[in-house]
Amino acid sequence: MNATASIVSKVWSFCTTLRDDGVGYGDYLEQLTYLIFLKMEAEYSQPPYNRKVDIPAEYNWQSLKLKRGAELEVHYVTLLMELGKKPGMLGTIFTKAQNKIQDPAKLYRLIDMVNETQWVTMGADVKGDIYEGLLERSAEDTKSGAGQYFTPSALIRAMVACVRPEPGKTIADPACGTGGFFLAAYDFLVAEHPMDKTQKAFLKHETFFGNEIVASTRRLALMNMFLHNIGEIDGDSMISPNDALVADSGRRFDYVLANPPFGKKSAMSFTNDEGEQEKDDLTYNRQDFWATTSNKQLNFVQHIRTMLKTTGRAAVVVPDNVLFEGGAGETVRKKLLESPFAHDLAIACRHFLRQRRESKRAVFR
Repeated sequence: MNATASIVSKVWSFCTTLRDDGVGYGDYLEQLTYLIFLKMEAEYSQPPYNRKVDIPAEYNWQSLKLKRGAELEVHYVTLLMELGKKPGMLGTIFTKAQNKIQDPAKLYRLIDMVNETQWVTMGADVKGDIYEGLLERSAEDTKSGAGQYFTPSALIRAMVACVRPEPGKTIADPACGTGGFFLAAYDFLVAEHPMDKTQKAFLKHETFFGNEIVASTRRLALMNMFLHNIGEIDGDSMISPNDALVADSGRRFDYVLANPPFGKKSAMSFTNDEGEQEKDDLTYNRQDFWATTSNKQLNFVQHIRTMLKTTGRAAVVVPDNVLFEGGAGETVRKKLLESPFAHDLAIACRHFLRQRRESKRAVFR
């Protein structure tokens, strides 16, 4: 326990040191993500694991430890760029990665701190707590702007409790941010359902699928899940970089949990035939949508309906009255009420209201 407390203390104290140099929680968390991933790969490559990830020797953990000063800084930048070209989870973690620590001495100290810890043998709860703590502080850091990707944990837990996921079923989030819904669903399943070996393997490898178009947020989600024991270091990425709204992927899921972005899709500026500047709202023209609109939340509601199996359930955060507006909102509302999902939606709402009345805590703040 003392060793764990010491690790946590080091992680937080070094974050404070870097903040004096203008490195925010979000940037610190990104650098920590790169380094912990490389250190864990080095640990997995040794007995008793003997698992190799496609990291060239010139860009592995040992290569970082051997360098100092300006040479380390140059090598680190090259390493990030080269690993971002790799396939699978490795490439996703390092996509568009940049060095945000400009002082080579402090970069070396951070590498040394990560090197002192055996991350693979550390409990998932400890690794997860460290990472979750940094994510929360990053979300509160107004300069980082990370708050838009971080849904309050009390709200997430309430929504998971509404749908009550079961083992052996799939869970998706088309705008997953840092993966909060996945982790809450994972915790719910572990706490509520004793599982056999097959069910545990399904939970770890095949349960979750998400989309996140922002590279930095996507890597945080993957690392967050990996440190909580979801996925494998040498496995495929569970989170797609594609815009979920562009097309129907064809995949269907048992549950969808989401807090999609609000607002309208960006407008495109162009010059008309008279040489004047005009703007045109970008919309998604999909055959499976009931209404064509630039309203993001309505598009996500329609997309989530497509994603669900006929027996599926969803819990989605939308702005007040979005389904009670005229036009596209009215069309979507009517179609939802006519669909076979309306019954499950009503059950979930009643269950949520009952839970909220029984709870002493306020879910919405």
